[in-house]
Amino acid sequence: MTEARIPPGERADVGSVNWAIARIAGRVAGTAPPNLFLTLGRHRRLFRRWLRFAGGLMPGGRLRRRETELVILRVAHLCSSSYEFEHHVRLGRRAGLRDVDFDAITGPLDRGPWSEREAAMLAAVDQLHGGGDLDDSAWAALRRHLDDRDCIELLLLVGHYEMLATFLRTLRVPHDSRG
Repeated sequence: MTEARIPPGERADVGSVNWAIARIAGRVAGTAPPNLFLTLGRHRRLFRRWLRFAGGLMPGGRLRRRETELVILRVAHLCSSSYEFEHHVRLGRRAGLRDVDFDAITGPLDRGPWSEREAAMLAAVDQLHGGGDLDDSAWAALRRHLDDRDCIELLLLVGHYEMLATFLRTLRVPHDSRG
């Protein structure tokens, strides 16, 4: 990776409130303040609006934490976002994911230790990543397990982490250091 195109900000760049938010997030994640937060924080108002939206998906969403982390990890893998993947391995462990889950999430989905519900969600991630839509079969599989609100959340979760992967990759956001 080349040098950050917009480097993570310092306290003066992101403001005291955003700085405090980033420090707390780093403690929770077991890292220094996340460089994602310190880069996004340079746009102070947008950062807080994004944080509210992002927090509504994870950790404050309706989907089970294990499922949310599996979806995020699959998106990170498909988008080649090592920042996202590394960060969510740490969070995934806290959500109960095991080494077998981390190994399987980067391979063919039919070999994973997934429940039917998880398999339907992960298959949807692959289709959404590949073409930005779901075929009728994938939609029917989701609907066997998810209600309207869960489906809406899943679609936004996938789209949000695709967006973050683009942000992280394009700006060359450096990986977080251990706290």
